[in-house]
Amino acid sequence: MGAFRYASTLIFLPLTASTIYVGGWWAFNVPIFAFVIVPLVELFTKGSPDNMTEEETQSALDNKIYDGIVYVVMPLQYLVLFYYLWSVSTGQMDTLGLIGATLSMGIACGTYGINVAHELGHRKNGYEQWMAKGLLLSTLYMHFFIEHNRGHHKRVGTPDDPATARYGETLYAFWLRSVVFGYLSAWKIENHRLSRKGKSWFSWRNEMLQYHVLEIAALVGVYLFLGGAALLAWMLVASMGILLLETINYLEHYGLTRQRKDTGRYERVLPIHSWNSNRSIGRALLFELTRHSDHHAHANRKYQVLRHFDESPQLPTGYPGMMILATIPPLWFYVMHRQIANYQARMERPAEAEVSPSLKVALN
Repeated sequence: MGAFRYASTLIFLPLTASTIYVGGWWAFNVPIFAFVIVPLVELFTKGSPDNMTEEETQSALDNKIYDGIVYVVMPLQYLVLFYYLWSVSTGQMDTLGLIGATLSMGIACGTYGINVAHELGHRKNGYEQWMAKGLLLSTLYMHFFIEHNRGHHKRVGTPDDPATARYGETLYAFWLRSVVFGYLSAWKIENHRLSRKGKSWFSWRNEMLQYHVLEIAALVGVYLFLGGAALLAWMLVASMGILLLETINYLEHYGLTRQRKDTGRYERVLPIHSWNSNRSIGRALLFELTRHSDHHAHANRKYQVLRHFDESPQLPTGYPGMMILATIPPLWFYVMHRQIANYQARMERPAEAEVSPSLKVALN
């Protein structure tokens, strides 16, 4: 049943294809489910903070079905994306269907194209990282592989991290800052890597140049074979996927900071530096991304065994609902600033500020 709940979420890729084929109001089933039904259910339910036992954890790690679930995302994502672009090029969708299918495809780009790429990109096997880059290509955001793994995880919770939202910063200001400076950061990280090896930035060894060549070649290919409308449609749904990712980035670390030590270095990343949610539907849909604290403490830990920590600040509802709230800055600030104040007050109580067994686990 553990693996089944993640596998069941893959139904939204065939559903996205059905929105293209059926059209009309049916084309809105994916966005309605993702941003109406799920937020309502999660608003009135609470997820479980329970973690697996050591035996259950090892069993889940040994079960290759969990890997197969994320492996199958790449071919499914490209099949649905090609079907969408082909349908746009042939003009077979009515206006209502086109709008709904575009929204659905944009959600697929964020949920599967980037989120599953994020999971695979943290793994050590070359073929898994190759799949991660392939999925990022489907959303035209390949530099995320560099910036997230070698930038965000190192600088999270500090002013140097473009992907950490600052206290009082609106989602829309964050979008601009994270997208622009995240891109520039990826260039700096890659140039620094090559410089340390005595290599010029202008060479095929530069992964940023490789990614741009692949993305441009893919865009040109779509234009030549499917036309300008399909090209614009791909850029649109890719942009939607990117903004979904950045919205998740916004809520994952909003207002949380790491303290600078007397040595000038920042404290290590702890469970207190990420917002979490245990709502069950969001956990499954996003492959446990909502248990973000454990991910930052142990970046290579697979999604199916990520853990809850009592010290982690908890969002008042699931990620999908909080994403909607973030689009309305006054409401976001009203809710989150009180949430931050309450969390800080709780952590300042001596009995709760002590290192608990769960935090000791995170430190190991």
